[in-house]
Amino acid sequence: MDKGYEKERFEKLGIKASVAERFRGFCKKMSKSQSMTLLLMIEFFEDNGISPKETLGPNMQTLESEIKKRINAVIAIIKDIEKNHNKPTTAMLQSLFMEFEPKEKKLILEKEAKENKVQFVEKLDPNNQL
Repeated sequence: MDKGYEKERFEKLGIKASVAERFRGFCKKMSKSQSMTLLLMIEFFEDNGISPKETLGPNMQTLESEIKKRINAVIAIIKDIEKNHNKPTTAMLQSLFMEFEPKEKKLILEKEAKENKVQFVEKLDPNNQL
């Protein structure tokens, strides 16, 4: 039984035999009863504002082109924000951090190599004797 429609009575519609056969086949594909399939079809047409007389080809292409235009507009806005907003702000922040960069501290284990001053210098004169 159809949920929500259990207590309603059935009506008869005058449909040609070939159309009824096609409709029953479509109902089997949808795995719904004939009443629910017909209700879904009516709701689809009403919700989307289309008529069964017109084809969806041009409408779908128009819809697709509108979506592409909107996506391109969003991409342009994001690129503009990156150029005019994010990069200058990032540059200013980096310049601030470079000014206040802490001095490098030497490790405790690291020892400074002291230069020893030479107190005695050897003479280069070969005749010099002790």
